[in-house]
Amino acid sequence: MMNNICFQLFITFFKIGAFTFGGGWAMISIIEKEIVDKHHWLAKDEFLDQLAVAQSLPGILAVNISVAVGDRLKGMKGSVSAALGTILPSFLIILTIAIFLTPDLIKNNEILSKIFKGIRPGVVALIIAPVITSAKAAKIGWKTVAIPIVVALLIWSKLPVVSNPILYIVLGGIGGYFWYRRQLERTRELKGKEVEK
Repeated sequence: MMNNICFQLFITFFKIGAFTFGGGWAMISIIEKEIVDKHHWLAKDEFLDQLAVAQSLPGILAVNISVAVGDRLKGMKGSVSAALGTILPSFLIILTIAIFLTPDLIKNNEILSKIFKGIRPGVVALIIAPVITSAKAAKIGWKTVAIPIVVALLIWSKLPVVSNPILYIVLGGIGGYFWYRRQLERTRELKGKEVEK
């Protein structure tokens, strides 16, 4: 059974790696459909937690999330199977391009140029879709929508200190920790009042 799950992880992430263009964010909606909706390996909330961790770590988002999912299901063997499945398609495609296509041939080939232009709008849609679903799952409403908008504008501003995304990852982690502590204290206070009654 374990080998079967490892094989399923490999095949699932191989398909994701082979048929997704546009990098990590473009892959998220496809990964979610496979992991949460199709195979039911993770619940939606658990997937979002794993995604948050994968984004916070250095490295490629798709590989990070595949390693996290593989580890969650089958430990080290699951991580290796999922990571290989994610990496192998890109490696094979790049190897094929390096062997058969030169940069000049790609630039001057009208058909290839049109194919890549046709893919671009699809990539934009693949990036926007997980942003919307993640915002809904994270319960971002009218009261909290200002936070991601302000952070996005500050990063986009290219100002030396405030445009660094790492700053907001650290601040988000610190803010989340203190928010969690506050919620825990409120819960204890409520339980204390109930006991007093």
